Amino acid sequence: MEGGVSVEEEEKESMSYRYWVREATGEAAPAPVPRKLTPQDVVSDSRSPATLGSVWNKAGTWEEKNLNKWASDRIQELLTSIGSLEFNGGCAEISEVSNCSGDAFLVTVRNKKRVGYTYELKLRIKGEWTIKEEKKKVKGHLEIPEFSFGELDDLQMDVGLSEEKDLLQQDKQQICKDLKQFLHPVREKLRQFEEELKDR
Repeated sequence: MEGGVSVEEEEKESMSYRYWVREATGEAAPAPVPRKLTPQDVVSDSRSPATLGSVWNKAGTWEEKNLNKWASDRIQELLTSIGSLEFNGGCAEISEVSNCSGDAFLVTVRNKKRVGYTYELKLRIKGEWTIKEEKKKVKGHLEIPEFSFGELDDLQMDVGLSEEKDLLQQDKQQICKDLKQFLHPVREKLRQFEEELKDR
């Protein structure tokens, strides 16, 4: 026992805890008092401006929605609707979207909606050209390596032909040049997709 405090009391004091409670003074604000809502309070709350996103996210904080399925289906639907293009020596059409891979999303942040996507495509082409008064069936593909939201003006397209052994090199070059004309209608369909994505 040192200075009138026993060892037991010292241990007990070190093991306990303390907290401070603000004592109410005349200057302090009164404690909040619960109030029952009236029917008018409920009606006025329901007329408050609608927030974007989920019901639980009334503050409009970050919320991301995956739109991959819708976007992939819609891109394929739009591109296969392009139809046939006529050229000087023949015609061709997109027969299939053989690869449509990427991501599309809708983000709500600070109660504002933003959309985005990044995709790459491979389109199968079939057509027919008249070469030296003989009709030749041709198959090929168009590849769009990567494109994303707001960058359609810079869209690039690579053209390839299947092994066409009975075509001369200059004929192949002309057919590839013709197939490059798909760039414009493809770009327009992707612009339509972007507009639809913004309205989601």
